[in-house]
Amino acid sequence: MLPWTTYDALSAAATDQPETFWLKAARRITWEQAPLSTCRARADGWHDWFPDATLNTCHNAVDRHVEAGRGEQAALIWHSCATKERQSVTYRMLQSRVAGFAGGLRALGVQKGDRVLIAMPGMIETVVAMLACARIGAVHVVVFAGYAGPELARRIEDVTPKVVIIASCSFQRQTVIPSAPVLHEALAIAAHRPQACIIVQRDACPAVLLPMRDHDFHALERSAPVAPVMLRAQDPLYILHTSGTTGRSKGVVRDNGGHAVALALSMDLIYGCKAGETFFTTSDLGWVVGHSYGVYAPLISGCTSVIVEGSVSASALRTLCHDHDVRCLFTTPTQMRLIRQESRHLSCANLPALARVFVAGEYADPTLLDWARSHFQKPVVNHWWQTETGWSITTHFFGLPEQESASLMNEIGRPAPGFRPAIVRSRPDEPCGEIVLSLPLPPGCLAGMWKEGGIRAPATCLDETGQYYRTFDEGMIDDDHVIHMRGRSDDVIKVAGRRISGVQIEKIIAMEAGVHSCAVIAVPDGLRGERPVAYVVLETGFNIAPSAEKIIRQVHQVLGRWVGLREVRFVERLPTTVSGKIIRKALTLTSETKETRQGSVQTVLS
Repeated sequence: MLPWTTYDALSAAATDQPETFWLKAARRITWEQAPLSTCRARADGWHDWFPDATLNTCHNAVDRHVEAGRGEQAALIWHSCATKERQSVTYRMLQSRVAGFAGGLRALGVQKGDRVLIAMPGMIETVVAMLACARIGAVHVVVFAGYAGPELARRIEDVTPKVVIIASCSFQRQTVIPSAPVLHEALAIAAHRPQACIIVQRDACPAVLLPMRDHDFHALERSAPVAPVMLRAQDPLYILHTSGTTGRSKGVVRDNGGHAVALALSMDLIYGCKAGETFFTTSDLGWVVGHSYGVYAPLISGCTSVIVEGSVSASALRTLCHDHDVRCLFTTPTQMRLIRQESRHLSCANLPALARVFVAGEYADPTLLDWARSHFQKPVVNHWWQTETGWSITTHFFGLPEQESASLMNEIGRPAPGFRPAIVRSRPDEPCGEIVLSLPLPPGCLAGMWKEGGIRAPATCLDETGQYYRTFDEGMIDDDHVIHMRGRSDDVIKVAGRRISGVQIEKIIAMEAGVHSCAVIAVPDGLRGERPVAYVVLETGFNIAPSAEKIIRQVHQVLGRWVGLREVRFVERLPTTVSGKIIRKALTLTSETKETRQGSVQTVLS
């Protein structure tokens, strides 16, 4: 049972005595060597959590629950929205599969600190691969299975994996998308060559295994099992790429110790989900929510995790929640809009096990939240976090007996333990500004950025003083510590909860012959939250100008269709400052009309 009854008591404990607070929180984890200290500054100016402690994350997520008598409890329940397959894996079965596959990785030469790139959809095998890496101290790098060859190649070059793991195919709705051609293209582009590739063969589209390079996933699962390797708390667990304003993906590094402590605390304190209960996130495993709350947090806490492949329909979501007694549902506003679109004659009110629904990935407006509360007949709340933080910056605390006010439930909540937000105002008379977080960040946040083959302090995330982490989100803080979000201050576009930098799209468009300049902005989308719109200025006197269709096709070919670009607006010029910087806010205002200024042409593809 949690020792606090109110948020004020919780906040005071974390703020006034942080050493005591986090050492007590660390007792939720099984350590080989328990921590005697909490946060220590590094030579590069960043910080490590529990630096004198050792543990293994896979042991905490799997083995200790088998040892505690939960071996026959379901650890994972999988549902494919494309093939309609379902599979349930107990903790004992998961232990056997993970230990065997870890032995297979070891036989291929994978050692502690090596990177293993996993480009697979939401499958049991994806989780097995992640946990097997954690078991032997390898660093897993899970990437979105829908990436095109060039994007996959960039990630291969960035992390130089010893092994790459793919499924033979993925699905776009019910359409089979073979994965082997994407892998071949990526390896032909990338300067780095992995020592081996591992393929999960799927019935819908088996792949031809290349001799001397490719290995069958399930055959490797039958390798001699290996025991968990004890690691330092600050050793890296995984690298996860996130888009930024520079146009290049950034590799966020997560540690083992702080990550495990923060996620274990969050399951009880924030989500109110305990051992033996079922947690369901609709997130793809390639994104941070899939890492944190599809895999690690539920398993570390001894819960059952429901994972899905593809976008879940309203009826499938209701069935999964009903059949598996889901206690807590974690989804996105995009998924909520899909459910609202499909569920006019379907109610989710009769789900007695479901206690609450959390929404993240983008801001859900009060109208959508009100509809969801009526639909589920349960509390439905926003909370706010980022790939870099790994868990909630601000949230609602269902593990506390204190009841929150109705007005607070529509906001993104109050700071989680260890997060100390402040506002940087552009003008003294404005209540709003960029939200920054005082350093050090709490456990579970990024251990640094992957750069040039090592872990570096995240200098691009810090303000000019080096004392604050920049969220690049804007808002205000009221007297009750509630944060009110106002929007993003950079140009990252969130498409159905997935992040893509407008600069990444601009670079591809700018390479087209006949393009003089371009800018990509986000516009609201009724279904997916946001979508990109491209403004393009053509070269004067160019004989064959590129069409909107060609530009869109090229962006999809390089980045993948999930980006959702379907609108290109040709304009005579882009609004700029005196120094030549594009004023994207002016384009955002322009996009609210059906045509841009100067009589430009708008082309929309469905």
